[in-house]
Amino acid sequence: MGYFELIIACIFVNNILLAQFLGNCPFLGTSKKMETAVGMSMAVVFVTVMAGTLTWVIYTYILVNFDLVYLRTIAFIVVIASLVQFVEMFLKKSIPALYAGLGIFLPLITTNCAVMGVCVLNIDKEFTFLQALVASLFYAVGFGLALILFAGLRERTLLARVPKPLQDTSIALVTAGMISLAFFAFQGMV
Repeated sequence: MGYFELIIACIFVNNILLAQFLGNCPFLGTSKKMETAVGMSMAVVFVTVMAGTLTWVIYTYILVNFDLVYLRTIAFIVVIASLVQFVEMFLKKSIPALYAGLGIFLPLITTNCAVMGVCVLNIDKEFTFLQALVASLFYAVGFGLALILFAGLRERTLLARVPKPLQDTSIALVTAGMISLAFFAFQGMV
């Protein structure tokens, strides 16, 4: 698979959020405001790219060479948790408003199954280092794209007249389903 096909597959066809349904907690939790969604997207991009490449290196050169493959999950969690701590400290010091806006969802990137899913997919698909780097970046870009699109639509539903039974979370889930169906139209492209 060429890099262009890999990029299209990661963003649209196999979108980590809308096609594989990983990372729904921050998707629903940080999508009420566009600023928060953009901040979460950037944090997820950073953590996913760093975690995807670091876990690939750790798995390939340490766990496989020393026959410690069974420690994959623990090693991946340690890497992801360390990166999230770094992002949290950076945001708290540099952008306190965004740090406050993300609230509990920032530390939850540690347990975000989308980040872990990307790390595992890189290994399971037997990507080279460069393919793992590209896949990690564009899975995260796909996550960010879906989150930002969803945040924009959620902001619009605040201005719309929504029937009482569908307000707030209900309309958000219906909207997420419609976005997922739109991304499903890309199936078969790659």
